[in-house]
Amino acid sequence: MWNRIECVAIYTEDIEKSVKFYQSLGLTKAWETYQDEEKQWTLIGMKFPDGNSELVLKNNPDLNMAETEIVCEDVRQTYETLKLIPEVQWIRTPFANSLGGHVAVMEAPDGNVFVLVGKCTRSIQSFGFLI
Repeated sequence: MWNRIECVAIYTEDIEKSVKFYQSLGLTKAWETYQDEEKQWTLIGMKFPDGNSELVLKNNPDLNMAETEIVCEDVRQTYETLKLIPEVQWIRTPFANSLGGHVAVMEAPDGNVFVLVGKCTRSIQSFGFLI
């Protein structure tokens, strides 16, 4: 059901300080966008040197947990399977994204949050749809 980790999003109070720190570790700033229509909260994608994964920085204090974005072959099928497990809580059930795929957001029984994405190459908007 789960193919690979696309990226991990982490909260930071000082996003520019975090960008400089992760750049010092070899990551490069790949993109920047706002998480909300009011343009109050920022998302910044930091690409790893191998180019295959990202660390996403976010400064929205309402979303101050780590989120792991998982690529699934079929988000809707994964949802149908996992919804049978009562300990899995769905923050967002599957919805279409602008890249032709689907996104769903779940909380695992251990309390970790996962953003499931499928049928697209990158879904930076998914982190803006959490709550």
